[in-house]
Amino acid sequence: MRASWTLLFVVLPSVTPAQSTRSLFNGRDLAGWHLDVPVRDTTPAAPAPFIVRNGLLVSLGEPRGHLITDAVHRNYRLTVEYRFPGALGNCGVLVHASTPRALYAMFPKSIEVQMESGNAGDFWVIREDLVVPDMARRRGPPAEWGSREGALRRIRHLVDGQERPLGEWNTMVIEALGRSIRVWVNGTLVNDGTRATADRGQIALQAEGAEVEFRRLELRPITALSTRP
Repeated sequence: MRASWTLLFVVLPSVTPAQSTRSLFNGRDLAGWHLDVPVRDTTPAAPAPFIVRNGLLVSLGEPRGHLITDAVHRNYRLTVEYRFPGALGNCGVLVHASTPRALYAMFPKSIEVQMESGNAGDFWVIREDLVVPDMARRRGPPAEWGSREGALRRIRHLVDGQERPLGEWNTMVIEALGRSIRVWVNGTLVNDGTRATADRGQIALQAEGAEVEFRRLELRPITALSTRP
């Protein structure tokens, strides 16, 4: 008697980068995030500086503080679409955030990717650090570098003039892979750091004086840095 064999092929669905992309904001509420607003420690009735309005996540700018992801993230590409709707001002995206209120009793330990109008793409180191090319020109005298209060913590971006006018949407792409962080603003590479002192952490948005609207906050895992946005 001849044995009969049946070969069973199981076709598994392929996973593409688009399928693994997920939004950090659901368009309805702040699920997956939590607030850290120091003034609310003593004034619990102080308003929350982050709201959802017309399907957008809005940083009202005041009272000052941060909206922080509950989850820790590493090795990702973060795409942020934002605009200043009323007046140009200051805000930022913090990556590799950890210890809260580590600087000036306000800012979590992190590396900030600046969104301030005119300076989008600057790095600000907050009790963390990283290295960029041409460091002395972009940061100042090495003897004054540091990540604590009073030190030179700002590392200037590479290319000016990439931000769009007031009221128009900007796209910022941040790639964090291992100890490297790469930033594009509206399609142009504006900063590229290596040897960061952290390689994972929470992601945070700032309330830092100006109203900012966010319509896209998407995260995708990566295994290599991109050469283009």
